[in-house]
Amino acid sequence: MRIVLYRGDGVIEPWEREFSAVMPGVETVSWKEGQLLAPCDYAVLWNPAPGLLAQLGEVKAIFLMGAGVDAVLKFGDALPRVPLVRLGDAGMGVQMAEYVAHAVLRYFRRFDEYEQQARHGAWNPQPQYPKETFTIGVMGLGRLGMPVVEAMRHFGFPVRGWSRSPKDIPGLPTYAGMEQLDDFLHGTRVLVCLLPLTADTTNLLDRHRLGKLAPGAYLINVSRGAILAEPDLMTLIRSGHIAGATLDVFRHEPLPAPHPFWNEPRIALTPHISALTMRLDAVRQIADKIGALEDGQRVDDLVDRQLGY
Repeated sequence: MRIVLYRGDGVIEPWEREFSAVMPGVETVSWKEGQLLAPCDYAVLWNPAPGLLAQLGEVKAIFLMGAGVDAVLKFGDALPRVPLVRLGDAGMGVQMAEYVAHAVLRYFRRFDEYEQQARHGAWNPQPQYPKETFTIGVMGLGRLGMPVVEAMRHFGFPVRGWSRSPKDIPGLPTYAGMEQLDDFLHGTRVLVCLLPLTADTTNLLDRHRLGKLAPGAYLINVSRGAILAEPDLMTLIRSGHIAGATLDVFRHEPLPAPHPFWNEPRIALTPHISALTMRLDAVRQIADKIGALEDGQRVDDLVDRQLGY
């Protein structure tokens, strides 16, 4: 069996070592622009080049080194019509729950305000927010969203969820579809976005929708930057309607130096680290799925190209 490995950043050697350890006897090959690829059974990719995609029409399946699929689906019809498989959890769900819990508790316990006070030498204890009014709204109830929901429920916060299609989750008030989005936003104190980037979710969080949140709400975006209309967030932050935001993803990454987010103290920035791919877990998951495909079995996490995830 031969597997081609490719990453847009060129960091292939660690993946080659993990595949050699997990799938002994399997040949892994790399690819460079302009190279003619020898026939391969499978492809494992991240941020692929068009020249490589054009040579993958005969592979049995393409596996992605992450949970997001927008960087591949953007190629449209140039993407070979073979099964496309994204990573499932692979250790990312716990990391995402940790990140969101930290951000939520920072706002709930008013640590963001105390940080600013400390910079100005101010000693000014603030009243505690009533937890029953600090509703967490989670957008996206999949493998990464549900660990966030459970973490927030563990701390006793009221939690609600929104997804593209209806979901029945015991103990969780859920909303579905655009027709229920406004109802979901009304009453949400902290909005957490874990949605995939699709044509329907691009600029979904704009001034109109973020304006549905009550004054003094917070935003946490750990999905894709293009879901957020960045100028609209700045407008709502400066007006005070949004009290603060924690952003891990951006429309352009790295975030450009002159971007206004850098100089806005009410926006906390991190460099797309909320849920990093755990390489060994990912390789083991991909190896298991390749084994299942070889045995003629169905695998989880097949990408629906029409839905965009």
